[in-house]
Parts: sequence; C-alpha cells; structure tokens
Amino acid sequence: MQVRLISWFFITLNLMEYIGTQHASRVRRQGRMHPNVSQGCQGGCATCSDYNGCLSCKPRLFFVLERIGMKQIGVCLSSCPSGYFGTRYPEINKCTKCKADCDTCFTKNFCTKCKSGFYLHNGKCLENCPQGLEPNNHTMECTSIVHCEASEWSPWSSCTKKGKTCGFKRGNETRVREIVQHPSAQGNPCPATSENRKCIVQRKRCQKEGKGTMLSPSYELDI
Repeated sequence: MQVRLISWFFITLNLMEYIGTQHASRVRRQGRMHPNVSQGCQGGCATCSDYNGCLSCKPRLFFVLERIGMKQIGVCLSSCPSGYFGTRYPEINKCTKCKADCDTCFTKNFCTKCKSGFYLHNGKCLENCPQGLEPNNHTMECTSIVHCEASEWSPWSSCTKKGKTCGFKRGNETRVREIVQHPSAQGNPCPATSENRKCIVQRKRCQKEGKGTMLSPSYELDI
C-alpha cells in the first residue's frame, strides 16, 4: 500500500514538472515573437511594444506605421492621415499610403486630390491634361474647355445724330447683344457686343423744345 502511494506521488510530481516546463517554453516563444509586449497600452493600442509602438489596435481604429527618422512606430488612429487610405479587414483595420503623386486617395488606384504640379482627372494625377480638357489652377483638376456664348442681337435702335432724331438726313443706328457664357482659359474668345451702321431718315424739322411749333422755314437741315 505504501509503495503504491509513493508511486502515485512521483507520477504526480513528474506531471506537474512537465506542465511547468511546457508553460515556460510557451512564454519564451512569445517573448521571442514580440519582445516587451504589453497589454496595458495607451493611445488606442490593443497590444504594444516599447520599441515598435502599437502592434495591434482597439476595435474600429486604424493601424498605421509612422516614420521617425530611421525608425517606424505603429500608431492607432480613428481615421487615416492625409496621404493614406483606410481599409477594414476582419483581423485588422489599416492605413495604406497613396501613390507618390497623390495627396489624398480613396483607394490605391483612385486619387481624390493631387500633389502640387499635377492635375486630377478620373482619379489619376496627370502632368498634362488630355485633349479637349484644360488645367484648372484653382481646383487643380482637368476640366472641359468652355467657349464664349452670346445672346441674339437686339433690334436696331432709332436713327440718331449727335443725340438727336431730327434735323438731319444721314445718321447712325446701333444694336447690342449680351455675353451669356464667358470662356475658360483655352476657350474661344467673345465676339463684339455692339454694332453700328449708317442710316438715312426722311427729312424733318425739329420742334422747339417745350413747344409744338415747327422751326422757321429758314432753318437749314444738316444732311
């Protein structure tokens, strides 16, 4: 009986030593994978390292690597910074850098704002706009060329000379039109908005100002 008890004691002791050895081995393996891994992180990190910063983020936050000199540090942000776009995955949400000529982007291949010297067109950043489009230096986009448009001509005005409509035979009459669409930088320029032409009227004497009487027959008409 005593022999059995002693045997069970040694078997139990050996089993506990084996379990302890396996646990220590797992801890060493984890230490080799992530040195100085901590669960009590700040700034939205789920796990972090003293050397590498955030290793994983809390739910809904984006993981991004920030370069500090020659070193990259992981940080967790509620939205991706300028020059990056966010992608959500089941295991991690991460920020990916836009193309070199792109300032902000929706995906790797779709830019929403270009860097200086480039013009945006259909999600791409171009140095020169395609044919039929022109660069807009205000929006930094390739936009359609707009040509000038004018309204129809107005009717001809009364025939006048020196501001009068009587006392002469030959005068001038005018018609005008309005610009309804101004051109863009490379658009066709606007035409003239007024025209003048000579006109002839039937001779008639001018009435005296404030009276309905005609001028003296000796009044000489300007022809």
